[in-house]
Amino acid sequence: MVKRKKVAVIGGGISGLAAARAFDAKGHRVCGFERSHDFGGVWELSRSYPDVQTQSPKDLYRYTDMPMPADYPEWPKGPQVHAYLHAYAEKHALPRLFRLNTEVAAMERRADGEPGWTLTLRAGGQEWSEDFDFVAVCTGQFSEKNILTHPGQDAFVAQGGRVMHSSEYTDPSIAEGKDVVVLGASKSGTDIAVNAARNGAKSVTLVYRENVWRIPYFVGGINFKRLLYMRAQEMQFNGWGRGPAAKAVAAVTKPLVWANFRGLETLLKLQLGLKKHNMVPKTPIEKEASCSLPIVTPGFFEYMNEGKIRPVIGTFEAYEDGGVRLTTGETVPCDVAVLAVGWKLGVPYLPEEYRKKLIEPDGQYRVYRLSVNPDLPDMGFVGFNSSFCTTLSAELIANWLVRYMDGQLARQPTREEMEADIEANLEWRRKERPAARVYGGLCSAPFHFRHFDELMQDMGATQWKRANPVVEMFSYPDADAYGRFLATTPEYRAA
Repeated sequence: MVKRKKVAVIGGGISGLAAARAFDAKGHRVCGFERSHDFGGVWELSRSYPDVQTQSPKDLYRYTDMPMPADYPEWPKGPQVHAYLHAYAEKHALPRLFRLNTEVAAMERRADGEPGWTLTLRAGGQEWSEDFDFVAVCTGQFSEKNILTHPGQDAFVAQGGRVMHSSEYTDPSIAEGKDVVVLGASKSGTDIAVNAARNGAKSVTLVYRENVWRIPYFVGGINFKRLLYMRAQEMQFNGWGRGPAAKAVAAVTKPLVWANFRGLETLLKLQLGLKKHNMVPKTPIEKEASCSLPIVTPGFFEYMNEGKIRPVIGTFEAYEDGGVRLTTGETVPCDVAVLAVGWKLGVPYLPEEYRKKLIEPDGQYRVYRLSVNPDLPDMGFVGFNSSFCTTLSAELIANWLVRYMDGQLARQPTREEMEADIEANLEWRRKERPAARVYGGLCSAPFHFRHFDELMQDMGATQWKRANPVVEMFSYPDADAYGRFLATTPEYRAA
């Protein structure tokens, strides 16, 4: 018999909803806390910039038991994803489990000697403490803004200039008739540059540090999910834990793999006109591919061709009267500076002594299955990893985590096994695949299948792949197949 536990779920976005559903379905008492006024996380409407849409196709950006509506486009817009998350929450009666407008200010080990944590909570001007048996941290990688300041910023703002984080660019009229400078060329940066150009900006300058490979929604007319989301493609990258046989196969097939990726690079150069815009990356695509590989914003290269967006390799040095001086020595006109510089990764409310156990000196995270650390008892992460299959990944990890908490995994790891796996992965990231160090080593791309296989095997699944091995090898992840396992294995319920 599994004892019913009181579980805190921190965050009400994609991951928090998945965790609340998984723990609640197993009979635990779930108390969810979301600091904003609404569910949705990055898709909450007040946090979304205009025209934001998913990087992943809708059949990959979904929960296993609830496809996105048939009338949604292949890449849904922000309000559609927000509505979908609300529909999922209503389907599983999740709002009853959450307190909105409630912030977790701190967490400490319970003083009464019992397992678990004491959370310090804030809401409505009040603060109180509450004990929990287990804490699921579901705030993801996009919770705390990364705020940059540069010399001359105060004077620039005093003279009427505007400086904002990309998440604050929520009204297209901000750009109308203005000289807009966007710092950062990730997906959010190029999305905002395109939106500004489309909505009457006087000029748009995109400033970024280095060229990276970008993948269009359609590569040579083929939906990229049919090219890059495949086991066959994944196997061409140097994954972790390869034994002698796998390394031997990699050595034999190396020329073919090299030719495959050079062909893809050539296609991208021609299709996107990378040479024309001086945007050809220096790193081979197979070494760079990770969660930092952005999808091309529709209209981005078209607007550059028309001169409406000008790319500049460099960064901000200082604000000047009516402009921004770049590290190139050039000063570009600027009325609005949008800083698409990402988010801070971390758990600020976790005590420092535990953060030191979680984070290596070089910023790499010590996590097993991208979810738990043996030195952080009675807690785990859902959605802390970055992925191209965000929703499916969060749901599988949430279901893995509740079984881990209850000691009900078919392959319940020992502390020694977790430590050995963590060390092996750290070694792999640092020496064999530096690209895997992005986002603190919490990126599961491009190894989605490998990651999902490990989770499913741990949970005791015997069938989650397609019956046809050829289709399984050359097709993208099947959310329905994973869902069938989750729906048909109510092997226990806490009481």
